Amino acid sequence: MANSVIEQKPRFFLTPVGSEIIFVISNNDAVANQTKVKFVAEVHISKLSPNVNNTASLIGTFKTTPNNAGVGIFDFSNIIENYVSSDNLAANDSLYKGVTINEDNRVPIHLTDKYSKNENVFRFMQIKFSVEYLQNNVVSLATGTEVVSDMYKIFNGYVKNDNVLTTNGIDFGFDLEDFKVGSTSKKFLTNSPTQLYANIDDYGTFAFLQSSQTLANKVNDLLFTYYSSTGSLLGTDVVTKNVDNGAFPVSGFFFLTQSDRFLLYAGVYPANLRNDTTSTFSSLVSLGTIQGGYYTVVARDSTPTNMTQTYTINLNCPDERQFESVRLCWLNQWGAWDYYTFTLKSTKSITTQGTTYSQLHGTWNESKYRSYSHRGGKKTFRVNATESLKINTDYISENDNVILEELVNSPEIYMLKGYKDITETTLLKNDYVIPVTLQTKTHTRKTVANDKLIQYTFDILLTRTLKTQSI
Repeated sequence: MANSVIEQKPRFFLTPVGSEIIFVISNNDAVANQTKVKFVAEVHISKLSPNVNNTASLIGTFKTTPNNAGVGIFDFSNIIENYVSSDNLAANDSLYKGVTINEDNRVPIHLTDKYSKNENVFRFMQIKFSVEYLQNNVVSLATGTEVVSDMYKIFNGYVKNDNVLTTNGIDFGFDLEDFKVGSTSKKFLTNSPTQLYANIDDYGTFAFLQSSQTLANKVNDLLFTYYSSTGSLLGTDVVTKNVDNGAFPVSGFFFLTQSDRFLLYAGVYPANLRNDTTSTFSSLVSLGTIQGGYYTVVARDSTPTNMTQTYTINLNCPDERQFESVRLCWLNQWGAWDYYTFTLKSTKSITTQGTTYSQLHGTWNESKYRSYSHRGGKKTFRVNATESLKINTDYISENDNVILEELVNSPEIYMLKGYKDITETTLLKNDYVIPVTLQTKTHTRKTVANDKLIQYTFDILLTRTLKTQSI
């Protein structure tokens, strides 16, 4: 029996799971000459390069009958999206305030020093296709019909309706070339503008892809350059990767087998830099010279040559009206995290829901009856309270529209607390991250032409219920 043929496949080996992952398989010999023919796909997904001849990485076997054209069409996107997810915790061997993270000392990914490998967002995928049909009154796989796909790298991203797909013959897909490090036109895994804003206490990360099949053109370090409010150069920090926190080992083969090093997170916001008390940035904060200023960050290779666009993080000045800032983080289009600090007025509301019962007046289970004024009538057994916030942006540019629209569409949103100038060895570090849901259901994009000044208001609900005493 002749081998099956992969007639159509995803164009790019690096592909987000939130897109059509289409394979078209044919086997003219089997379709023309056999009965009860089905095309069979054995899907292998793993953190390491999968072996399609070993069941260790097999996540499922899927079948389809030939269509009227005699081919089998598979769309694996709904299947494989279950095998990637967001990274909420920093990986083992990364750092938090200089302390190595392990299973007993996990911290949110947003708080990491320097770099963190990914754990859940990136996987390898390879598929073995074959044919089954009726043989000796038993439907079974036919030997000699196997064909194996190329190795694909899948990650927890999605393709928007207005993202342009490109083709090569009948193969199609979304080209992620703009997000592969390698030149000054490349981006971190975010659709945010290159001009960003943050408070001096704000945490946050950038994520970046390293998807080349060679050891060349890999990120070696991040260069941070600091400026005062007048634009004067204050100093620099160079944050270099190592093997523990994401650098590839020297061995090229080992490099090709580890999904956790293909996508990395880097702590780039002010609080992450302050975690390292020996950094230039920490010294500038202590001296009070960086407040109100700004800094730039760019990824470089070992030469050193810039490998990405240069991003500028402007440090917000303290507000004389003393509004309490609210910082949100959310899962963006590319499976990484975006952040925004809402610096204007926020309003907190508390909604309660109680369980009531009717209490008898007086004492009925003692040797004497006594009448007490605090007893009797309707009582509340327990009160459960939920908090909500109405938060406001400052006046912003049109460039911020894209990421705020992703905030509205994101399935994971959190409120992020700021830096604490203590060692925190005894604190639960997950207290920094508070789950919220967005109550704002509609979002109208504003433009300078239509609205002159652009400002947005969002309503968020803190999803943890505050339980009071029961009586």
